Amino acid sequence: MNLFKKITLFSTIMAFCLIVLGAYVRLSDAGLGCPDWPGCFGTLTVPESQLAIEKAQHTFPEQVVENGKAWKEMTHRYVAGLLGLLVLTIGYLAYKNRKSLKVSILVPCSLLGIVFFQAMLGMLTVTLLLKPIIVSAHLIGGMTTLAILTYMSYEHFNENSKIILKKSIIFYMARFGLILIFMQIFLGGWTSTNYAGLACTDYPTCHGQWIPDMDFKNGFNIFRNLGQTSEGAPISLNALEAIQWIHRIGAITVVFYFGYLSYALMKYKQLRFEAMLLLTLLAAQFIIGVGNLILHLPVALAVSHNLTAALLVVVITMINTKIKKQHA
Repeated sequence: MNLFKKITLFSTIMAFCLIVLGAYVRLSDAGLGCPDWPGCFGTLTVPESQLAIEKAQHTFPEQVVENGKAWKEMTHRYVAGLLGLLVLTIGYLAYKNRKSLKVSILVPCSLLGIVFFQAMLGMLTVTLLLKPIIVSAHLIGGMTTLAILTYMSYEHFNENSKIILKKSIIFYMARFGLILIFMQIFLGGWTSTNYAGLACTDYPTCHGQWIPDMDFKNGFNIFRNLGQTSEGAPISLNALEAIQWIHRIGAITVVFYFGYLSYALMKYKQLRFEAMLLLTLLAAQFIIGVGNLILHLPVALAVSHNLTAALLVVVITMINTKIKKQHA
């Protein structure tokens, strides 16, 4: 169990780093740095020598070999592969020590399934040329992996008993908060993968309008390809504005919802640190989001937006792991 706990904690940290690394790869436009999967230009590394580059160019004539982008993508794959092996180890150790587990054996089993599904989404991301729904689902899968690993780590390292909430409404608000944050992360991923981050460059209005002309039908059609409508025509600015506008509405909803939840949780002494941390992350995320608009999405700030979203998932998962409802 000691080894299980250490590997689970290390995997949690690695999952967090992988999400940030994945955001950096996507936002630095290196998501298609390698045209194939799981290798890169037919090999398990990046072509470096002149002969290797010429061979790669001959095999994949439609894509130019850009070593910088290719290495970013392959580094992401190497880390993802290592995390997959660690999750496999966690599954084995969980089964071996199932009588001592503080979580259901179904949790590590589900984690194995999600990580396998993530690998398939990673392949489809490349083969389907960054199809928005696949990339967004890949992001949600990564956040789900992080949430499950956080839950498992916290259950096994936190020796304190559960905190009983006197008001069941706060308990249910915390539970729904997990769903809400994932909905907002999906909207953020949908905005990013559709390159709609700069569809509106002013705030709080969009091109000087509170409610601009928007095309929701094409903006939120999950079956279309990147930059196209379902009919294959170039996607309009109005569709991209609809995507960003909905993401803004979601952000405001999240700020008010978790702002109130943090206030309610502060009444419990054992939850004040998590409540304050949640408030701080909310404020930081909101400022970073507006800063991305004003400064036109600098990579460092855009990656920070993903980093803070991952931290929010960690904190909200910790809160939900720590509390339980008072029985009647």
